[in-house]
Amino acid sequence: MKNRILTALAAGLATATLAVSAQAQQQLRVVSFIPQAIPLATGFQAFIDGINDEFAGEVQLNWIGGPEVINPFDLADAVRNGAIDVALISPSYYSGTVPASTTNNLSMKTYEEIRGTGYYERLDELHADRGLKFWGEIPASEIGFNIWLGDEITSLDDIRGKRIRVFPTAQPFLEAMGANTTIMPIGEIFTAMERGVIDGFVQGNQGWAPQYGDVVSHYVSPQFYRAGFNVLVNQDAWNRMSEDLRERLQTYLRDDLAYQLEAESWDQYLALGEQEIEEAGYVELRLEGDDAEDYLNQSLETAWDLMREDLGEDLANELMDMLVD
Repeated sequence: MKNRILTALAAGLATATLAVSAQAQQQLRVVSFIPQAIPLATGFQAFIDGINDEFAGEVQLNWIGGPEVINPFDLADAVRNGAIDVALISPSYYSGTVPASTTNNLSMKTYEEIRGTGYYERLDELHADRGLKFWGEIPASEIGFNIWLGDEITSLDDIRGKRIRVFPTAQPFLEAMGANTTIMPIGEIFTAMERGVIDGFVQGNQGWAPQYGDVVSHYVSPQFYRAGFNVLVNQDAWNRMSEDLRERLQTYLRDDLAYQLEAESWDQYLALGEQEIEEAGYVELRLEGDDAEDYLNQSLETAWDLMREDLGEDLANELMDMLVD
């Protein structure tokens, strides 16, 4: 009898322990601003896997989809109001909610160079002011942006009057060159080019060339800006976790996983992009020397001028000092 009681008690305790463990694990719903199937999403999958492996039994990130779930430009609000728990998002896609988010792209520095400046801590404060938790960044500093066109281009003067799709960060730069800009999600670019709604677009060079066929013929280099994707968390979901877990999650992403992602997640992706562009036969207008330097400087100057208007001189200059040499 005594043994049966002890056995039953042990079984009950084991069941209770499992129940508590299951209850303690935080299940977080994640949506990205890009589809899961495109090559650019490889870095996002590496982030998901890295967190789930490191915090197994404590946190589970469930990546439920991309633009088919929530419009990319609505993601930040969806996180803030609790419709989802986590967003993986381009910084410029929610500048209306957190105007300073856009600054993430406005640099030529690597993640390591930015990390020591206090920029990410400052960005965390600015997100908190708008009811969002800025967890950190999925960095991709080697990925920059080109201008892609359907028609021949022999100089930057040919961009004047062209209808160019941009993301918000690049808008002032293209407008300074005389382009007529329009903002649209990545997934709408091909159809807009095919139908003649736009004449060109600003984007990185990875993973789309085989699908775009002959709607693109020329592009401009060097690349400008840097890529990095912000990880936003619903404030209530973040606060439900213990202080110790929150601290470990933040430290792991910012001081460990982010470095791994920058170093390991994009090499194959970048090499594939270069190969696809070569195979597609796109013609490059490559700026050299002073022309290239002026081009890159203008990309930053026009964007930071807009930041001063949106953020005020003091905050814009504070952030620029962290991001631009």
